[in-house]
Amino acid sequence: MGPVLAGVLQLLALMAALALAYVPLGDYMAKVYSSERHWRIEKWIYQAIGANPNTEMRWPAYLRGVLAFSAVSVVFLYLLQRLQGHLPGSLGFSSIDPDQAFNTAASFVTNTDWQSYYGEQAMGHVVQTAGLAVQNFVSAAVGIAVAVALVRGFARSRTGELGNFWSDMVRGITRILLPGAFVAAIVLVACGVIQNFSGIHEVGQFLGGSQQWNGGAVASQEAIKELGTNGGGYFNANSAHPFENPTPFTNLFEIFLLLVIPFALTRTFGVMVGSVKQGYAILATMATVWVGFTALMMWTEFAHHGPALRLAGGAMEGKEVRFGIGSSSIFAVSTTLTSTGAVDSFHSSFTGLGGGITLLGMQLGEIAPGGTGSGLYGMLIMAIIAVFIAGLMVGRTPEYLGRKIGTREIKFAACYILITPALVLVFTAAAMALPTPGHSMTNSGAHGFSEILYAYTSASNNNGSAFAGLNADTQWFNTTLALCMILGRFLPMVFVLALAGSLAEQKPVPTTAGTLRTEKPLFTCLLVGAILIITGLTYFPALALGPLAEGLAS
Repeated sequence: MGPVLAGVLQLLALMAALALAYVPLGDYMAKVYSSERHWRIEKWIYQAIGANPNTEMRWPAYLRGVLAFSAVSVVFLYLLQRLQGHLPGSLGFSSIDPDQAFNTAASFVTNTDWQSYYGEQAMGHVVQTAGLAVQNFVSAAVGIAVAVALVRGFARSRTGELGNFWSDMVRGITRILLPGAFVAAIVLVACGVIQNFSGIHEVGQFLGGSQQWNGGAVASQEAIKELGTNGGGYFNANSAHPFENPTPFTNLFEIFLLLVIPFALTRTFGVMVGSVKQGYAILATMATVWVGFTALMMWTEFAHHGPALRLAGGAMEGKEVRFGIGSSSIFAVSTTLTSTGAVDSFHSSFTGLGGGITLLGMQLGEIAPGGTGSGLYGMLIMAIIAVFIAGLMVGRTPEYLGRKIGTREIKFAACYILITPALVLVFTAAAMALPTPGHSMTNSGAHGFSEILYAYTSASNNNGSAFAGLNADTQWFNTTLALCMILGRFLPMVFVLALAGSLAEQKPVPTTAGTLRTEKPLFTCLLVGAILIITGLTYFPALALGPLAEGLAS
């Protein structure tokens, strides 16, 4: 079997697995967020944090809950890292420096999981399990909660109430993420991923020296790292490390984990708004972009330009031989089109155009299918923009799901789509203009520019993957990337929740002969076109200076 055919068959197997999980998981999540019953363990949690889960919240109160909880999480994780040297189970590692501790705290609380440190050489068991792994659960649950609040904005009318943040977050953890991660961790352990609390071991002798490895609760963290679209690896090599991802099966299983909830949330959306066809339209948009990017990535990486690539069967530089080009391409596209950021290969070593595809995937807003929650609400924002464009073309007041998209709603949507590009482009320009940040680049020219553009794109979109050539462990990058993560996570949430509140207050508009049918394939095509055009107009100059210039020159 040739490598191209193997890659295509893996893609088809993955699509089949996602299709099988789509309806049951999507329906289950809709029931989770629609149920009025609280589990006993959930009641204990509410009592512990002093929250009343039955109190309905308008969008300002919902937002205050999101921001307050996230601020406390940042402080807790920061202090845990600063105190690591005094904690048991630290494996002898010292406390983390202030700028790196701030960067890491901001990273994991915002679901970015960007790492400017070597995991196996910096973080002990306590920080990894009680700090980073815990944030993998709660940050993903916060994202789903905000998405559900927006869905309720479409589903409800004549009320500004969007549910209860504390109830939504706790249910996301106890009923979705914990059970799913538990099952996934068992599968990973059975397939060879390690799970222990062992110390540091010296392994073998190499050229007169020895290599050190430490164990850890890797399988449990790997499971929620992928399921919650987090991405932070226990080891610096991330999912390219055999302790995290030992076989081709675990590789495909991890891709399935990082895609299954974001795709299934479109079913949840359709069920909660009373029209599963609307969910299928959003799903079709996400799937079209994902499959298209995957096919394009495989084409660029399998292209045989030059004798070295012909002998290797494609661009094998930076890829694990146990996975090959096909599986690595699927992983790279899936992790950058979601907010996962995990890697089983190194994007800096991809072809120039292949690296550009990973960049563009993040710059779309990671909405195909996007992160847990963030992908759905990002796609719904783009759907509102597409409806608005269609309304301008026919001279009709735009409507979406029985809601008028007026001046107020389009302002919220416009602010949402402008925040992330502003962060990416302004901070990239500053880093290139100042003398010190440029010293962190391993490469010069177009590839060096791509390293910095990738870093700020990854941070601002809460992805967390890196181009691998940039030394980001400096005060400049630790601080500015942390700011990008925080602003790129919470400023969009402000406008999402404000939009949800505005929609929930409206009276439903009846469907007429002139209403745009947003469940039809025509709308899917319009939505895909709007996404590509808006992103292209925003980022094309920057992409032309980086990956496009490199790809055309090779």
